[in-house]
Parts: sequence; structure tokens; C-alpha cells
Amino acid sequence: MQQAFPAHFNISARARVPGWQSIVTWANTFRRTGSVEKRRSGERPIRSPQNMEAVRQSFLRSPRHSARKHAAALGMSDCSVRRILHDDLHFHPYKLAVVQELTERDFAARQHACEVFLETLPDDALVFFSEEAHFHLSGCVNKQNMCYWSDNNPRELHERPLHCEHVTVWCALSRVGIIGEENEVAVTVNSVCYVKMILDVMAVGDLWFQQDGATAHTVRTAMRDLREHFPGRLTSLRGDIKWLAHSSDIAPCDYFLWGYLKSLVYTDCPRTLAQLKENIRQAIANIPIAMLETVNRHFRIQANQCITNGGHHLLDTIFKTE
Repeated sequence: MQQAFPAHFNISARARVPGWQSIVTWANTFRRTGSVEKRRSGERPIRSPQNMEAVRQSFLRSPRHSARKHAAALGMSDCSVRRILHDDLHFHPYKLAVVQELTERDFAARQHACEVFLETLPDDALVFFSEEAHFHLSGCVNKQNMCYWSDNNPRELHERPLHCEHVTVWCALSRVGIIGEENEVAVTVNSVCYVKMILDVMAVGDLWFQQDGATAHTVRTAMRDLREHFPGRLTSLRGDIKWLAHSSDIAPCDYFLWGYLKSLVYTDCPRTLAQLKENIRQAIANIPIAMLETVNRHFRIQANQCITNGGHHLLDTIFKTE
């Protein structure tokens, strides 16, 4: 420790090196107080009951302010404030959850749809859950700094509509793999294009197919062709099993796939649509089957939680901050 001190702090070899006892004392003081300065006689320790209460009251008044701002206002070090938050007050930086807005009439519909789906769908059914998402060159929203410090999870939501731009990706996710297509936003997806794409990429078999309620998916001609391709196994608005609206917290593509892909696609900051598309293809191809099997099992868990929760948001899932 003493030998490494000059090199670590760039001290001249001719300078006097502190003794090992002094170094240990400084380290212990820093761990305890967040500073290496010696506490003057009569000065209260950093993690005193008075400072703990001051930190608590400061965060209760302004839970959205960062720990650094609170530390500056309290005249304490950022390290000390964080130690008090985590070790003494047991506060946690809960992240703001962005979810789809729900109305009163959605609750009963979501609960009923989950009950019907679980009763009708065989346990060993191979289901393809389909959905579109939009990837844009500006990246995705960074919620890293959107925190709410508290000793209890406030479960605060920020509801916003979805907007599409740049590249639109369609995927169908199952426990055995993912199939998909991507187009630039300028390409208009009508019912003919949509059904042709489904019939081209999905073979006839004992498959269950889920789709959202977009107009191009649910017009009469599209539904006729899809019913023929998936007889008795179509989950959709006006399908054999009605799919629940406003349920991005239950649809596997929404609560898993898009967030997972966007966490990978933008790591190298793509600058062109071609690069963005290639990143999307590579990210999808590298998803392991074991992960898809886990997502498939969790769908039933999500649906059961929706039933238990009376159709409301799945609080135990969307507020997880590990």
C-alpha cells in the first residue's frame, strides 16, 4: 500500500511518503464520512441522525432532483448523501415507467380477454405474437436520469402516444424463433401487402397467430384470408379469440422484444437507414432460443397477473428497476 502510494498519486520519489497507518486512517475516514478531512472537535459526523433527517426531508420535498443537487443544497458531499440514501434511509432511485394510457372501460375488457385466452389456448400451443415497431435514427428515449427517490415505490407513470418515423419493423415472435420484415416509413402497408407477407413467411401448420387491431390487419378481406390460413387459431380483433386492446404490458413484442432490440440496435449510433436495418437484423438473429422460451412462459404469467389485478397495469412488472 505504502509503496504504491507515490505512483498512484503521481508524487515525486524524493517526496515524503505517508506512513501506512495514516493511509489506513484516511481510507477509513473517507468510507465513513465521504471526505479525508479530519473532523474538528465538536463537529457532528456526516452520517449523524441530524444529517440523515435533513437528507430525508430534502428528498421528500424534491424527490425528482438528483443526489448531486441535494448534496449541493445541503452542503454535503455527493458520496455522503448517497451513502445515507442507500445505507441509512434505504431509498432507491425508481425509474419512471412509460406505459399506454388506460381508461375505465379498458380494465374489464383486458381482464375478460386474458381469461378467455388462457382458457382457450392449449398449454403446448405454438403461438406467434406479431406487432410493428418504429426505429428511428435519433435513437430511443433515455430514462436513466428520470428517477424518483423515495423509501416506497411511488409507481408513477408517464403516459404518451406512439409516433412512427424512419424504419417500420414487423415481427412475429414465438418460442421457436422470430420472423419479420422491415420497410421505410414511406412504404404504405395495406391489407393486400400485409396478408401476402404473412402467407409468404408463415407456413401452414398447427400454429396460433396473434395480431394487433390495425385497420390493414382486420379489414374483411384480410380477416377472411387469415382465418383460412389459421382456422380456429387466429387471435385478433374480430378473430377466433379476441385480442385485448391497449395491452402493451401483456404483448411479448411490446414488453420484451422492442425494448430489448432498441437496447442493442443503437449501441454504435447508426447514421444511415441501411446501417440501422442491418443492426436490427443482427440483433434479432442473435436472440437465443432459451430467451424466447422464457418470454413465452412469461406471457401466461403476465396474463394471470392482469386477471388478478382487475385489468390494471401490471405494477409488479413494469416498475422493476434491477
